[in-house]
Amino acid sequence: MKKFNIFKKDCMNNRKDLWSMDFKRIIVATVLSIVGGEAMNLPISLLVFDKTNSTLASAVIMVCGMLPDIFISVAIAPVIDRQSKKKWIVFLDTMLAIVYFIMGIYTFNCSFAYGVYVVFTLAVATISAIYRLAYEAWYPEIIPKGARQQGYAISATLYPTITIVMAPISTILYQYLDIYIIFFGVALLVVFSIIIESGISVDLNNYCNEYTLAKYFEDIKTGFNFMKTEAGIRNIYSYMSICNGTSEGVGILTQAYYQTYSGFTVMMLGFLKSAEMIARSVGGIFWYKIQIPRKKRYAFTKLSYTYYSLADMFLLWMPYPFMLLNRFLCGFVGCGSAVIRETAVKNYLPADIRARVNAILGVMVSAGSIFFQIAAALVSKVFGYKISTVIMAAITLICMWIMIIRPGDVNRRVYEA
Repeated sequence: MKKFNIFKKDCMNNRKDLWSMDFKRIIVATVLSIVGGEAMNLPISLLVFDKTNSTLASAVIMVCGMLPDIFISVAIAPVIDRQSKKKWIVFLDTMLAIVYFIMGIYTFNCSFAYGVYVVFTLAVATISAIYRLAYEAWYPEIIPKGARQQGYAISATLYPTITIVMAPISTILYQYLDIYIIFFGVALLVVFSIIIESGISVDLNNYCNEYTLAKYFEDIKTGFNFMKTEAGIRNIYSYMSICNGTSEGVGILTQAYYQTYSGFTVMMLGFLKSAEMIARSVGGIFWYKIQIPRKKRYAFTKLSYTYYSLADMFLLWMPYPFMLLNRFLCGFVGCGSAVIRETAVKNYLPADIRARVNAILGVMVSAGSIFFQIAAALVSKVFGYKISTVIMAAITLICMWIMIIRPGDVNRRVYEA
């Protein structure tokens, strides 16, 4: 009898092939970008609340950070698909460095003005939204052929690992340094990133000599038509927009629960979040070493999505030690499912329309996030935090059945790409 084994351990050659000079450069540049972002985000958030003492003012800053993903991504994506991804990345990082330098000069000479930080947040969020589209279209081409799961495992490891390290560091920076020093420091990190990115030889360019307005609208239509005709991609992206939204809704409910119920503290909530982040880092290393064969990706995805929803459903009903275990396992499993999904979807998407399709996903995820965060808050006023987490998780389970499990044939084609 043939033994069923979902894991494939023999991927040493893929790991060796992965670390080309171009891949090393993109990873170093990515690390610098994440470090800069984490060094800046928390101090800005703390500064705005300290100066305004208003949760509404802080919420407006958060919403400003999400708006460009909804309103700009789809409009700019066809242009990115038609032009050099490398040039876009270098240009956008240059613009980002200029914005940080300007803010450094401003904060050195002027006192706090809330409107300036709103404009700054919109500017950085706009640059970042376009940057993500170019990066996500470029990155798969830099990963050597046959090593994409390992490549995405590395990228999935970077953010949680750096977040864990930078969270206390960024707090210390805010406490002991003037904000203008942080602005100048992050600007320098971006400049170093530009130098490294400029040395990458791989590029992706689908240049059109006569790119008219009619052609532009045709390109936008092509992206939506692809989503319309490719049921597998549409199912996966629709589910992700709902899953991410309900997950953030559960996050809000969990935070409120810890701040409201006796026996729980904000510090305990911090440990809970850290458990998931640590697990994602560990998971990234694991999925880098252990490869899931193409034929087993869809089965693993169904199992991981089911577990994640059930874990969310019972989270607030558990004793605290089991909550920590719950989040750790969710982080580990979630990292694996994300790596598999990114590997499969990026293999399946034609290179010349990646930015357009990713832009549509960005809009869907941002809209889902806003909707379910508001919905979670409203539902909790009626049913309380515990029941509301069950409702959020139940929505995810139902959508998983409708969008992932039931249309198995079309989804399997994407995961086995």
